[in-house]
Amino acid sequence: MKLVTIDDIDAAARRIATDVVRTPLLPARWADPHRPLWLKPENLQPVGAFKIRGAFNALGTLAADVRAAGVVTYSSGNHAQAVAYAAAAYGVAAHIVMPEDTPAVKVQATRAHGVHVVLCGAGQRESVAAELVQQTGGVLVPPFDHPDVIAGQGTVGLEIAQDLAEVAAVLVPISGGGLASGVGTAIRARCPQATVFGVEPELAADTAESLAAGHLVDWPVARRNRTIADGLRATPSELTFAHLQRVIDEVITVSEVEIRSAVRELAERAHLVAEPSGAVALAGYRKAATPPGPTVVVVSGGNIASGLLAEILAG
Repeated sequence: MKLVTIDDIDAAARRIATDVVRTPLLPARWADPHRPLWLKPENLQPVGAFKIRGAFNALGTLAADVRAAGVVTYSSGNHAQAVAYAAAAYGVAAHIVMPEDTPAVKVQATRAHGVHVVLCGAGQRESVAAELVQQTGGVLVPPFDHPDVIAGQGTVGLEIAQDLAEVAAVLVPISGGGLASGVGTAIRARCPQATVFGVEPELAADTAESLAAGHLVDWPVARRNRTIADGLRATPSELTFAHLQRVIDEVITVSEVEIRSAVRELAERAHLVAEPSGAVALAGYRKAATPPGPTVVVVSGGNIASGLLAEILAG
């Protein structure tokens, strides 16, 4: 299995430079002075999440005639919006499969790009997407199980390395593993002194168990779906797991209470709106004894329903 390299990530950065926001590192001046903290606010992307990077890189690497046939994907929300947005930019059709329990705010935002959305039952995303590929002749752009998607997400890590070369720790959410694989690969290559932490909910901690066991451990969909962090309910693929084994030093698991607290902290102290999935890295920083020195947490997304945000802010 060929793993993504720093050269692949460099190429992705050049390819998507005009399509994505190069998000800054924001200093969190209220944080631990022994672990000075910076936030990487990917919630500021046009679709509210880092997924736009992988989507544009994947579509950008397709031959024009292949891309013209349209694209198909499956996602609980943020990747769906990213592919829809990128497809609209390229002027091609997109067919998006989303679980029925996806937050309405994400379904509506995806449909707003003029794409065909198909809702499905839990655990049926991949099979329904495969049927659509057969029906439409479109090309599948999976949410994480693809080297071009991983390389695109890795540009987050590349920017961290460029902006804070002395970084001591990077904390990144883990779900399917595309973001953590790409960020970890970039940090390993450019900032070898840094420790890379994956962070996931305790209620969807299949990656932590898998890395400890040395092989993928299957958690049923219903078990993973218990967490409020709806964007972190996927499980790694063979491809992303191979990357994670190489580039992740440790996985921190966080409780639902800690996730909610991190959403509230980002809103009140950083004035950033983060969805629960986007706040887990900050929750990991608060929970674990990461190394002293400059630390970056990736705020991976901000697509949260207003009602849920109000509930969390109210405590």
